[in-house]
Amino acid sequence: MAKNGGRMAEKKKKFMQGNEACSEGAIYAGCRFYAGYPITPSTEIAETLSVRLPKFGGVFMQMEDEIASICAIVGASLGGAKSLTATSGPGFSLMQEGIGFACITEVPCVIVNVMRSGPSTGFPTGPSQSDVMQAKWGTHGDHPAIALTPASVQEIMYETIRAFNLSELYRTPVIILYDEIIGHMREAIALPEPDEIEVVERKKPSCKPEEYKPYASNNGDIAPLAVYGEGYRFHVTGLYHAEDGFPTNNTKLIGEANERIVNKVNKNIDKICINEEFYLDDAEIGVVAYGVSSKSAKFAVKEMRKKGIKAGLLRPKTIWPFPYKAVNKLAKQVKAILVPEMNLGQVYYEVERASRGQCEVKGIFKVDTEAIHPKKIMEEIEKFT
Repeated sequence: MAKNGGRMAEKKKKFMQGNEACSEGAIYAGCRFYAGYPITPSTEIAETLSVRLPKFGGVFMQMEDEIASICAIVGASLGGAKSLTATSGPGFSLMQEGIGFACITEVPCVIVNVMRSGPSTGFPTGPSQSDVMQAKWGTHGDHPAIALTPASVQEIMYETIRAFNLSELYRTPVIILYDEIIGHMREAIALPEPDEIEVVERKKPSCKPEEYKPYASNNGDIAPLAVYGEGYRFHVTGLYHAEDGFPTNNTKLIGEANERIVNKVNKNIDKICINEEFYLDDAEIGVVAYGVSSKSAKFAVKEMRKKGIKAGLLRPKTIWPFPYKAVNKLAKQVKAILVPEMNLGQVYYEVERASRGQCEVKGIFKVDTEAIHPKKIMEEIEKFT
């Protein structure tokens, strides 16, 4: 609440679609470059930014395909612009080599995947949660992976801002995963005031240009990233490279570089992972759910509580890195964990692995492009009472 002329005025609200909220969050975070190719159900992000970005001095480019899109945002980021692209399953598949390039070259950028039914063209207007593992392992090799899973229009805005912050902080691509339902639903959301939410800016080098090493790591620190055109000349390659950016065949340096780009995320899991815990303090039956499935799960948990059944929900807002500690803690407490998701079992297996046999883990799967109904989750909870 803010004072206005002696009266309390509510924070400005706007009725908007999830994809529109993503666009607004990107602009708030400082995104000034978008490259993409229209694809259902993410197209509204491109449509919105094509109008909004130029008003902030930004650039919108429609590319010929998703391969060009991911390459364009990597190039724009090296030029100093916070950059974004958005797609869905088939386009996300095409982007994987470019995402791997961004990982090994440590170029910050944000990729939105509004998930739809698949594989292949699938059902373009049908929701799914089928790309969770692709977000982790889609590109080849061991690489860092950060993926966020918002579950509401409001959260899409905030998680988009967080995605840009994480990307700049850790010099890595960050993926935002939500599905067609969340992307197309509309809610009245509160718009953040300027400077209300922290926006992380890229750390730039302070050394002389001739002393700059773009991949120098001191005690695990993440090296500053210079901007092309500001006096620093440096080499960028998808080959393994030394601190100066030039390719190397030194096996020691290759091993160290590979471990470093993964560990800069793995060693900061507690800072990156955010979960919502709902009725977990005394829960005897746990539910682990994300995205649109978590909306049904939360309703189901509320209804079970009305019946005196102690159910609780753990909702990861960060799906990668996976919240193994939180799930393991829950597994020690409950007799069973249910995992509802719109696929045939992706997060389910991660929950099973994190639980380490301490409780039963059961999946509730659905792949017919219809959301999982709360009644189905309630029925499964009741089986453990």
